[in-house]
Amino acid sequence: MKNGNDVIVAVELGSSSIRAIAGRRLPNGNIEVIGLADEPAQNCIHKGAVENIEKTTQAIASVIARLDLVAGGHIKSVYVGLGGQSLHSRKNSVKRQFPEVTQITSHMVDMMLDSNYNENYAGYNIHEVVQQESLVGNRQVEDPVGMQAENIEARFLNVVARAALEDNIRKCVKAAGLSVADILVSPLMLADAVLRPDEKRSGCAVVDIGAETTTITVYTKNILRHLIVLPIGGANVTQDIAAQKIEWDEAEMLKLKHGTAYRNDTVSDEETIELNYGQKITTDKLLNIIEARYEEIVANAWHQIKPYSDLLLSGQVVLTGGVSRAKNLVPCFQFFAQCNKQVKIFKGLPDGIVTSPSVIIPEDGRYLTLMGLLLHGDQNCLASKEPEKPKEDPVSVQPEETAVADMAAEPTAEPEKPAKEDTPKKESWWKNMMKKVQDSLSEE
Repeated sequence: MKNGNDVIVAVELGSSSIRAIAGRRLPNGNIEVIGLADEPAQNCIHKGAVENIEKTTQAIASVIARLDLVAGGHIKSVYVGLGGQSLHSRKNSVKRQFPEVTQITSHMVDMMLDSNYNENYAGYNIHEVVQQESLVGNRQVEDPVGMQAENIEARFLNVVARAALEDNIRKCVKAAGLSVADILVSPLMLADAVLRPDEKRSGCAVVDIGAETTTITVYTKNILRHLIVLPIGGANVTQDIAAQKIEWDEAEMLKLKHGTAYRNDTVSDEETIELNYGQKITTDKLLNIIEARYEEIVANAWHQIKPYSDLLLSGQVVLTGGVSRAKNLVPCFQFFAQCNKQVKIFKGLPDGIVTSPSVIIPEDGRYLTLMGLLLHGDQNCLASKEPEKPKEDPVSVQPEETAVADMAAEPTAEPEKPAKEDTPKKESWWKNMMKKVQDSLSEE
């Protein structure tokens, strides 16, 4: 049950950094963000998957230790987002043939759902199942319960990922001294945070461009139709610049300062940028390198969306993630993808999220997935405080009546009798008399 005092904590294992967020659930159901923390993920996470258990564990412990200071208690558990290159959706169908026309019941549908969960994907786990329209006879329907038919084909979309992905997450969280409140599929949490119900209903795609991966989710008729994580992102742009014998940090600076995803004007080859160690690069060459890689990212993303584009009736493409803030990314998407849909960058906070006065959330989209995880959290992540035991007085004096009552109630042991001392026994009168006679005779 959701409590007005619950503190929810979520962790995202991003390719560029490991981030954490803490939020307090308010009585009106909103979540107030009370803390943020992040650690560089160099040599920890590769394309969304844990690469180094020890370094990832240290990073998780570090960000949680910082959130402990603002959470009002000790954090014992966390929600963790599941992403990474191996995450994707697979279609599956379960068919049933009846001997005669039969009315379909909810039990039949549940049995087919169970059969779908038993589908074996070697080396992969099913993390989410989204029911699609069913084929009843020759009709495609959303809810087959109550209909009559001789056969039914239930269709599902299974979101799967390599088993090692979740296993490594749990190892790192446990090694950091925490427990896992739940592992949630990050792209689905993000989509719920940035899309309105009417956008999912009319059809919409979310393109989340990160450092090393680009994640695409497609919705039509309020149902998830496709999910895939591509192994390409903003770091590939930096890598292309660095390939010109430029150091990585300087290449990243050039991308951020001079880069644009799309340009409709020309730049003279004579314009040059001075680099470290006396190196130079022409602005035209630099922009060609940057634009070519962004074009590739956009083309690959649109290739995943295009099969569903006719179903995006009045919908749109929503860009999120740190790279979505790249200059002219929207016209780049519209031009290179030949996309006739509205393309926009999500800005602001998701519905249901507010911030405390001391917290400023960056507007670059890096924390959108974490806020989506917060909105789905329903467990208090703080350790319960044990009531303090009353201190015992060194000497306690009972009231007289109580003391008397206690004495009456408790049986008292008889006091021990002191041991008698050994005393010499008195000799008899006859023996004394005989002794005196013997003494007198001996004197004579």
